[in-house]
Amino acid sequence: MHNYLDFEKPIAELEGKIEELRHLGDADGVNIADEVARLQDKADKLLRQTYSKLTPWQKTQVARHPDRPHALAFVAGMVDGFMPLAGDRTFADDAAIVGGLGRFRGRTIVVIGNEKGGDTEERLHHNFGMARPEGYRKAQRLMSLADRFGLPVLTLVDTPGAYPGIDAEARGQAEAIARSIETCLSLRVPLVSVIIGEGGSGGAIALAAANTVIMLEHSIYSVISPEGCASILWRSAERAKDAAEALKLTAGDLQELGVIDEVIPEPLGGAHRLPEVAISAVGDAVERALDKLSAVKGGKLKARRREKFLKMGSRGLD
Repeated sequence: MHNYLDFEKPIAELEGKIEELRHLGDADGVNIADEVARLQDKADKLLRQTYSKLTPWQKTQVARHPDRPHALAFVAGMVDGFMPLAGDRTFADDAAIVGGLGRFRGRTIVVIGNEKGGDTEERLHHNFGMARPEGYRKAQRLMSLADRFGLPVLTLVDTPGAYPGIDAEARGQAEAIARSIETCLSLRVPLVSVIIGEGGSGGAIALAAANTVIMLEHSIYSVISPEGCASILWRSAERAKDAAEALKLTAGDLQELGVIDEVIPEPLGGAHRLPEVAISAVGDAVERALDKLSAVKGGKLKARRREKFLKMGSRGLD
C-alpha cells in the first residue's frame, strides 16, 4: 500500500476501492475485471491530472515523501561493486553523508550522497540526512581522492539542510560547508550533482557546486525550507505554502533561472511509485553528462565550473 499525501486523498479512495474489488474477486471467484479496469482508468486519469498541476508546496511534499528513493537506493541501482569509505580522518564518521568508489556503466567513479534513511531507526542513524562538519569533511576527502586519481565525481543531494545543533556549530559547521564548496569548485575532474529529493541551503550546495546540476522533476532546491522562510518573513510556519511559492524552489523554476541544467521527468505519481524507473532515468542523465564532460580537459572543467557559479551572482546586473 502507498503512503498517500494529503492532496492525494481522492486517488487513495479510488485505489482503495480497486484493491477491495480485487480481493473480493479473488475470494468469491467473481469476474470483476471490467469494473476494476474502469476504476483503474479513472484513477490513472485523476493521478495524471493531479500531478500535472502540482503547486510548489505539493512538490515539496512529494520531495519529502517517506517512500521516495534515497541516496543508497540510487547507489544500489546504478553503481556496481560499491565500496563505502568512512570517516573524515579528523573526528568521526557521519552517517548522514555516504560515499565511496564503484563502477558506473563502465566507469570507475566516486559517489557521495546525503542519506536520510528509510524507516525510523535508519532515519535516526543517518540524522535525517542532515550532516555535521565531519560529514562535509568526509565529502572533501573523497572529492580530493577522486581528483588525485582522475575519477569523476557524482553527488546525490537529498537534505533539508546541514545539522544546526550546538555540537555541529562548535566543530565548525560553517567552515566545513565553505571548504566543501571550495573543494567542489577546485576539482579538475567532472563533477555531476543530482538533486534527488530536497536540496536545502548551504548543506545542499556543499555537494552541488558542480559542472552539471540535474534535478528530478518533483525535487526541490532552495536557500531555506518553506517553513523556515515563513517563520522569518511572517513569524509563522503556517505560511509555508506562501513561502514555497515565493522561493521558486521547483525544478522548472530553477531551470528557467539557470541554476540547474536539466530536469529528469519522474514516473506518474512521483519517484516513490516506480523507484526503479526513476533510478534508471537518473542513471541515463548522469551518463549523458559524464560523456560530455569527459571530453573536456581538467583546467577547462575547473574554469567553466567557477564561471558558471559566478555568472549566477551577476544575472541582471548588466
